[in-house]
Amino acid sequence: MEITILESKKHRLVFELRGADHTFCNALKQELWHDEAVKVAAYNIDHPLVGVPKFVVESSADAKEALLGASSRLQKRNKDFLAAFEKL
Repeated sequence: MEITILESKKHRLVFELRGADHTFCNALKQELWHDEAVKVAAYNIDHPLVGVPKFVVESSADAKEALLGASSRLQKRNKDFLAAFEKL
């Protein structure tokens, strides 16, 4: 997965996630909404077969920090899921 930042301001971040699909984008969007400072967390894929997901994150705090926090929480959740799955 490759990230390309299109716009970077303290409270707004717009980026593309080349190689991502709806599965990852929905998980990231949902995790961003768990941050109380996040005001906007959305993405769009122009074409389902050849489009690149484009994210918009707006926050009352630092938008990059919100993204980093969300990705860290997703990593932890995935590790916890893997550990629970391996116990089965």
